Amino acid sequence: MNEDIRALFPITKDYVYLNHAAIAPYSIPVSSVLHTLVNDITNHGSVNWHNWLEVLNSTRKIAAELVGAKIGTIAFVRNTSDGLSVVANGIDWQQGDNVVSCDIEFPANIYPWMNLQKRGVELRLAHAEGGRIEPEAVFGLVDERTKVISLSWVQYSSGFRADLRSIGRFCRERDLLFVVDAIQGLGALKLDVEADYVDAFAADAHKFLMGPEGVGLLYMSERAMARVTPSIVGWLSVKDWWNCFNEEYDYKIEFPPNALRFECGTPNTLGIHGTYAAIDLIMKIGSQEIENYLIDFGYTLRKELEEIGFETFVPKSRQEASAIVCCRHPNSKPEELYRKLSEKKIITAARCGWLRVSPHFYNNTSDIDKLINTLAKLTSR
Repeated sequence: MNEDIRALFPITKDYVYLNHAAIAPYSIPVSSVLHTLVNDITNHGSVNWHNWLEVLNSTRKIAAELVGAKIGTIAFVRNTSDGLSVVANGIDWQQGDNVVSCDIEFPANIYPWMNLQKRGVELRLAHAEGGRIEPEAVFGLVDERTKVISLSWVQYSSGFRADLRSIGRFCRERDLLFVVDAIQGLGALKLDVEADYVDAFAADAHKFLMGPEGVGLLYMSERAMARVTPSIVGWLSVKDWWNCFNEEYDYKIEFPPNALRFECGTPNTLGIHGTYAAIDLIMKIGSQEIENYLIDFGYTLRKELEEIGFETFVPKSRQEASAIVCCRHPNSKPEELYRKLSEKKIITAARCGWLRVSPHFYNNTSDIDKLINTLAKLTSR
């Protein structure tokens, strides 16, 4: 990526930031939008409220464009856990039904399903081998009582990217719902919900989308909306919510014919404004261009890590690769490397026995060089 794009991220002046799988820094466009809205509220209160609604609608529209969805299938939620819980709690479960996932999922995609045990729903976990989940391991747990397969698009602890299309097609052929925790891929990889047979996904904005914390996207296909009923209902969940201000308003729960039924109350206006700016930047660069750049970046990084004695999680193909690169050294603990790198303003993460490196499109070869040179010194004996 060119220097003009890199210049949009002030953090590059002081840090080599390689931790977008945790919390991403704001770009200048995101920061500017947030400051503008804060100043608006500070100086005008709710006077420009209708302008905020326009931004909410624009954000819904651009989010739908990002993933190849219809605008009415996008709802705003608090975070990934919130979105997955909307799906899990809204299905008409029967005693003896089951959900299939895998045993290395981030807890956000485990606990909402595990919580259904009190309703007699079984959570079945496919076993991952070395950070990789083969589709056949997932398929082997499906039976006539399975209603949902729910998996992460990208595994947070290894960087393994699931074959959404194969799994989604399997679900569609058997009339199952395919639910995806998309947070470790959205913004870094190209997603097409129609081509990949995704029925629902949830993703917070604060990782590879590079937006604020506390606001997330929930995609609900028409298939999913036909099977998921809102489990939390508020004043914004219904049709004609504006009529509640009329003197003769009659309380009536009648859901709108789209995903807005899952938005129960006052939205995170500030977060949604920031999310618009974040997605707008991604759209201007191009999802496929970003994916290609990051996968190539990852291959270069793995090669150089291996040259200085690191073991890396190696994808079997580009289809398995993501923006996350995991590595470890026989002589150094990941937690210690993370701490020493942080002292030198090189920001990574330690996860599940690996040093996790998660770059984004503004990172460049100079960032790789600084990381590799520092790691080589830290691990030399």
